[in-house]
Amino acid sequence: MYTISSFNVFHIEIQRNIFYLRYLIISTVMDMKYEVLKYNRIKDIHNDCGLSQSHVAGELGVAQNTMSQYETGERNIPNEAIIKIAIIYKTSINYLLGLTDEKRPYTKK
Repeated sequence: MYTISSFNVFHIEIQRNIFYLRYLIISTVMDMKYEVLKYNRIKDIHNDCGLSQSHVAGELGVAQNTMSQYETGERNIPNEAIIKIAIIYKTSINYLLGLTDEKRPYTKK
């Protein structure tokens, strides 16, 4: 009959914890890359279009400093604002979120 020693149980638990920590680290890094990409895209397209932050903020119904915080990642962007930003800059939400490199919005069918 096979018995598991306390050492083996301890070893298995350590391996499980290491696996979980790796998962957390990878998830965190991927989330950080996604967030940085999202904010950089909005800042880049803002610079390319030549619209002022004040103008875009007015269209969104927020203060200029809020728009600045959206672009720098200091503040999370509400979904409604992402949709409006895509419309204002005539781009796709997927581009703003970093899901595609295609700036053109999708055509309606």
